[in-house]
Formats: sequence, structure tokens, C-alpha cells
Amino acid sequence: MTATPREFDIVLYGATGFVGKLTAQYLARAGAGARIALAGRSPERLRAVRDTLGDAAQGWAVLPADAAQPSTLDEMAARTRVVVTTVGPYTRYGLPLVAACAAAGTDYADLTGEATFVRESIDLHHKQAADTGARIVHSCGFDSVPSDLSVYALHRAAQRDGAGELGDTHMVVRSMSGGLSGGTIASGVEIMDTASRDPEARRQLLDPYTLSTDRGAEPDLGRQPDLPWRRGRQIAPELSGVWTAGFLMAPYNTRIVRRSNALLDWAYGRRFRYDENMSLGSSALAPMASAVVSGVGNAMFGLGSRYFRFLPRRLVERVVPKPGTGPSEAARERGYYRIETYTTTTTGARYVARMQQRGDPGYKATAVLLGECGLALALDRDKLSDLRGVLTPAAAMGDALLVRLPAAGVSLHVDRLGG
Repeated sequence: MTATPREFDIVLYGATGFVGKLTAQYLARAGAGARIALAGRSPERLRAVRDTLGDAAQGWAVLPADAAQPSTLDEMAARTRVVVTTVGPYTRYGLPLVAACAAAGTDYADLTGEATFVRESIDLHHKQAADTGARIVHSCGFDSVPSDLSVYALHRAAQRDGAGELGDTHMVVRSMSGGLSGGTIASGVEIMDTASRDPEARRQLLDPYTLSTDRGAEPDLGRQPDLPWRRGRQIAPELSGVWTAGFLMAPYNTRIVRRSNALLDWAYGRRFRYDENMSLGSSALAPMASAVVSGVGNAMFGLGSRYFRFLPRRLVERVVPKPGTGPSEAARERGYYRIETYTTTTTGARYVARMQQRGDPGYKATAVLLGECGLALALDRDKLSDLRGVLTPAAAMGDALLVRLPAAGVSLHVDRLGG
């Protein structure tokens, strides 16, 4: 398929928002050689952002684009190789841009953590995007690059060693400082509100394979709880003495990882099982804390998906962070995350992928991840997979990111374990 020449390599849509500005700052530092433009509703505000980015960005174009005017999105998509968007909640604002990129054969990357939005994107635009050659890549921030790429790295290591397919695979957040962005929380509010009003949306939310390419082809592996409560030694001997609870973003991240497996023709394995956990330490209080955190999380997820609509909307809006807001620069710099993902293959080989990054996960770290995904789609096209359509980070650009992210300061390495 011959690509149509484009004026820009990357257009960043939503550059005046909080995470949008951080992503623009990162691209100004890391995007040397890339032709970049900023897009959004207000050219004046975009130019004000551009003026803060230093000399590297002063030649960047400014494009008017508004989700309420689809023709402006069509024009934007037609002018660039890649659209990187931070404009959410995506359930509310995202589909017109997905439609524009799918029609134009333009690659796309976002920060969504909204399963119902991704499912609708797949149902409406996967075939069209595959036909036009577009890669529509959802979840290119802290949700869900660490989850998705860590498992992909394990798969590559086992494949290299001839050690079989992946079996039980467990991601553990060993430590983390920082929070979810206001946009992520707003997306969560949208998801719960939609699920509580729509039984079909609620069914999709609770189905572990809701994002699969072929639901009927997925194996029946029994119950796969999203927020398990367990001892660390049930995950790996290396975690003996540690107690874990389910990770807050597991109900979404696990579905992205399972979609990657399906998109890659179940390369991880037909018996691949995946869950996400967070360490609560080994103190005397850790067992109780683990039970409480998992219990509260399951209650919020289960009951919230049914009854969220009964909460007064004004009350919800008062207690959650607003989209477009975020912590101070000092707080963003202090943040970090460190995860370990353990797997046992079908031959009994054991591996761990260790990934860590400096910067608040929901803000600074996410801006780096999203920026690198955009640069990979724009500049590393010879390293991308042959897949087209609605994809995941690992399925679209796993090999490119395994090279790019360490060069950007994101540590990721895989070790084979004894025993």
C-alpha cells in the first residue's frame, strides 16, 4: 500500500489541555526532525502554548480543529501521518476523530481508558481503518503501555529462547507515587455512568474479552477476577511475604493485553491468563489492607456499574479532579512507578519483566509514553507491525517501543528466573 504524502508527521490535538501541554513540551524536546503541528479549538491559545516551547517549536503550524465540527477533523487528518490526541473523555469526544483518521488512512494515538469507547471504535471503524491502512491505537499512556509492553517483552523473550507460550501472567505494581489524571478520572466517571444506564455497556464492561477480535474464539479459562486478593507467593516465589490487592486500572488494562494476544493471532498462547495486582507490603497490617482494598475496589466496580447513575452529578463533579487540571511541576517530577510482570510458560520456564519510569504516572510519565508512541508511528514505520485497524500499543508497535522507550529513559528488561 502506497502512503499518500502528508504535510505533517504528527498533529497534536488538544495541546492546550494539561496533559496536552506536557506532551507538546516532550515533543519539542524529543521530536527533532519530525514535522509537528498543534491543533485545537482556539488558534490563539495554541500559539500561546507554542510560544512556551522554545526555539524547536516556533516553526510548528497551528490548525483549527473541533470535535463539534467534523469537517475540521477531516481536514486535519488528511494533512498528517499521525494524529496524537489528548481530548477526552473519549466516549464523549473521541469517535468523530477516529472516524476522520480511519477514512483518511491516518494513524492515531490516544490516552483512553474507556472500554466501551474502544469497543465502539472497533465495531464502527476497524474494517474501514484496515482497508485504508490506518492504525488506530488506543491507550498509549500509563493506561496501558506498561501493561501491554511488559507482556509483549515477555513473549519476545520466551519466543527467542524457544521456551513455549505464556501461561499464567501476573503484573504487580511494586511501588508508585503520583495519581491518575483528571482526564482519566473523568473517563472513569463517564464509563460508570454509561454502564449504569445501559445493560449492554455493563455486560461489555464486565466481560474479560470484551475487546477481543473474536469473542467466540477465546478459550474458557474459568473465572478471571479483575481485582484479586492474594499472597505474593501465589504469584511468584520472589514475592514471598508480600500481600497484594487488585490494581485499580486492571479492569481496563487486562482487556487491552488480551486484545493484543488476539490481534497477534494468540501468539502469547491459548492458555494465556493475565491479571494485575499491586503490592501492599509485608507488614502485619498488609493482609487486612489487601482485603480491604480489593473488597472496596470490587464493590466500586460491581456496584458502580449498576447504580452510579443515582449519584447526584453535581456532587460527583465537586469531589473528582476536573479534566485539564493537574499537580505542580515539583509533584510531577517526584512521581514514579515500578512494575514487575511474572510469567510461567508452557514448558515451565519462568520470566519477569521489570519496568520503571520517573515522573507522575498520570501526567509526566504519560506524556513521555504518548509522545514516543506518536514518534514511533510517524518515524519508525519500518519497525511497525503489518497490522492495520483498531490496534493496541503492543500489536501496532511493540518492537519499535522496545527500542524507543529505553532510549527515552523508561527502563524495561526481562530476566529468566530459576526454579
